[in-house]
Amino acid sequence: MMELDPWRLLVFVALGVVTVVTRGFFFLSDRTWHLPRWAERGLHYAPIAALSAVVAPELLLQQGVLLSTWQDARLFAAAAGAGWFFWRGGVLGTIVTGMAVYLPLHLGLGW
Repeated sequence: MMELDPWRLLVFVALGVVTVVTRGFFFLSDRTWHLPRWAERGLHYAPIAALSAVVAPELLLQQGVLLSTWQDARLFAAAAGAGWFFWRGGVLGTIVTGMAVYLPLHLGLGW
């Protein structure tokens, strides 16, 4: 079990205070608060940037190394899912289509 020395206790309390202050900052102010125009524009791109940062390495890397073969089930599943999304739209159909391509290639062919 970890010993709780004074320095660790101070760090835990300080992190708790920082968390409460930063998350409660918007509630502590009496006047309305607006983001600058440039920040609002930047937030429009945040979801796609975050999604790309998560999905691209998963598709293009294997154990931290760039894929060296086209025989990877993830590539075909991503292409099929993207095709479904641009053809019909909808998240559920995209997931089902991607998995319908991925599972036979991964389990059947061992890709």
